[in-house]
Amino acid sequence: MAPRKQGDKGLTGLEKAAVVMMSLDVDIAAKIFGMMNEQEIKEISQTMTSLGSIKPEMVDGLLKEFVNELSQGQGIVGSLESTEKLLSQVLGKEKVATIMEDISGPAGRNTWDKLNNVSEEVLAAFLKNEYPQTVALVLSKIRTSQAARVLSILPEEFALEILQRMITLEPVKREVLSGIEKTLQSEFMSSLATTKKFNSFESVAEIFNNFDRNTESKYMELLEKTDESMAQRVRELMFTFDDLTTIDNAGIQTIIRFVDKGQLAIALKGANEKIRDLFFSNMSERAAKIMKEDMESRGPVRMKDVDEAQMAIVVKTKELAESGEIMIPDGSEEEEMVY
Repeated sequence: MAPRKQGDKGLTGLEKAAVVMMSLDVDIAAKIFGMMNEQEIKEISQTMTSLGSIKPEMVDGLLKEFVNELSQGQGIVGSLESTEKLLSQVLGKEKVATIMEDISGPAGRNTWDKLNNVSEEVLAAFLKNEYPQTVALVLSKIRTSQAARVLSILPEEFALEILQRMITLEPVKREVLSGIEKTLQSEFMSSLATTKKFNSFESVAEIFNNFDRNTESKYMELLEKTDESMAQRVRELMFTFDDLTTIDNAGIQTIIRFVDKGQLAIALKGANEKIRDLFFSNMSERAAKIMKEDMESRGPVRMKDVDEAQMAIVVKTKELAESGEIMIPDGSEEEEMVY
């Protein structure tokens, strides 16, 4: 990886932490890693692998207290090898292997994450010109819900062949996977910003999601007066607390497990009966009883607190959807019902 330019600025906190760790003696760094949890180690380690060559001048600017030691060296080089060597001083081989597997190529890991957020039409248009085996591998690495949407767009015969190859897909060598990741990065992800659908509408919808009720109503009304079709598109992309009713029972049960119970009590206190019943029916009888008693014991609650609590539940719901834990219906087409 090419060295950073001497004038580079604006390093993130993780990048600064990674530079510090790479500049320390292995024994000292190992002790520091020993005081971190696995997630912290993973985040810093992943950043280490993407540091590339760090010049002493840049390190000196970040770490004045170490200037005497670092100015005499040749700088530091963050790489997979050096990161793995440092982790081996603290963790067992299996845990190191797991972390390195997860971070081995930050571009690759980010590539799969980004593909989950790409418009299925755009991704399908790109993949339809690739070999079926390559497409099978790519779809096996992304969320099943996204893969399903892409397959539904591809030509039927091509999609069937991909499904057959996915069924018989065997473990792929790391160098082959890295090659595919690099191709996706250079030929597809680099142009993603110009092809993503409704990006501006999605951003505005997110802003509306974070408004309190009065502000949301005020600006939606003003937007409707200015351009009714534009307001309708924003409304379609918004996801509010009331939209939780579109999530199935399994998804609601997952939300209940992950959200703060105090916030949920406040959120439900200001919710309509339909949403209250939805949550209570997905709790055990004892849990529902405790939740109702908590809601009653709180007495009157400010609408501002209700809005904040409901917003927190919505944020957590979106996080769960992005991680594949639950599915939020997009409402882009009429659902086929079976009776």
